[in-house]
Amino acid sequence: MAALPLPEYEPCQEFDRRSLVSLVQDRVPAMPVEEAFVWFNAVAPKGWRVELIEGEIHVTPPPNGEHEEIVSEINGQVRDHRKDLGRYTSIGLYVPGASLTGQVMPDLVLAPKGSFANEDKYHDPAAVLLVAEVTSRSTGDNDRHKKILGYARAGIPVYLLIDCEAGNAVLYTEPAGEEYEHQEIFKLSKVVPLPEPLGFELDTSEF
Repeated sequence: MAALPLPEYEPCQEFDRRSLVSLVQDRVPAMPVEEAFVWFNAVAPKGWRVELIEGEIHVTPPPNGEHEEIVSEINGQVRDHRKDLGRYTSIGLYVPGASLTGQVMPDLVLAPKGSFANEDKYHDPAAVLLVAEVTSRSTGDNDRHKKILGYARAGIPVYLLIDCEAGNAVLYTEPAGEEYEHQEIFKLSKVVPLPEPLGFELDTSEF
């Protein structure tokens, strides 16, 4: 499909499937959500994140500095403990969802080095050991609810949620079906013990 002009929107507006349809209905014929996702991924502004979560398209602006400082700190601590792991901040993953597939871009993905050594934008999550999300006002609800379903269905062993608004780090482990069977909540400033296959502690007082 040829690239179409980018719809006009407010710079900080977050899109769901309904608002996307309202923007493009006069520009393109009705299409399945997966096709709309491909179209919007092609025309979204550089640096914006496009995700297909539980059958809805979400587009969010680049994160702010506070968000990136936390992701950077997690990244650095992982490197100090596990130099054998790749630390990916711009990797897309396929996760099972309400549509044919979910396509997400976690804030941080840990996997053995070389797990994503190809030119694909979205990847099979089989090698992933941990996904981490840092909430913001525009993405918090997805991180706390919808993304958990996809990550659990994909069998990702550990989901680390840094909930900035609540001041908590939530550790989800033991995926089973659409949920994680084990959940622990730590106040930010505490040490979070990451289980095997990671096997080290994350110091959130550095956030």
